[in-house]
Amino acid sequence: MVFGPLQLFVIGFVNPRLDGSVLGALEEASDAGLIRVVDLLGIYKDEEGNVLAAEASDLTEDEAISYGAWVGALIGLGAGGEAGAEMGAIVGGVSALDEYEYGLDEEALATIADDIPAGGAGLMVVVEHKWMIPLRDAMRAQGGILIAQDFLNPESLIAFGAEAALED
Repeated sequence: MVFGPLQLFVIGFVNPRLDGSVLGALEEASDAGLIRVVDLLGIYKDEEGNVLAAEASDLTEDEAISYGAWVGALIGLGAGGEAGAEMGAIVGGVSALDEYEYGLDEEALATIADDIPAGGAGLMVVVEHKWMIPLRDAMRAQGGILIAQDFLNPESLIAFGAEAALED
């Protein structure tokens, strides 16, 4: 199985309308083959502090096990070399099979929910950038490596401009 680059988004909503447009945009990108939603966790906290959570994924159970093993192997490799990679792959695959939730237990969910104000919501989503697979493969074939990546948005560009103006 070929995996594309993964990216984690954590999004906070103050006074959310929850009209489905964010999930709709993710679904459109997934249906177009641009991304795959590896894991999605949405949390809403009402004004009384009651928490509602929902999780979703585009992965089949077999794909979830493969992803779990792949991620576990990479983490294990960094922590303990080849032996760590082997153990990490086993633990990651079994964890995905047993939980199918990428390690978010009730305690972790409660901790995340504590950070959301009453009446607010949060969304954590891990997406695979499927569109990037051919570009990544072409870069590698030419001896290229990705040196840096980030999102540029109007807010960060304004902050960069303000910081640069202070330096002048």
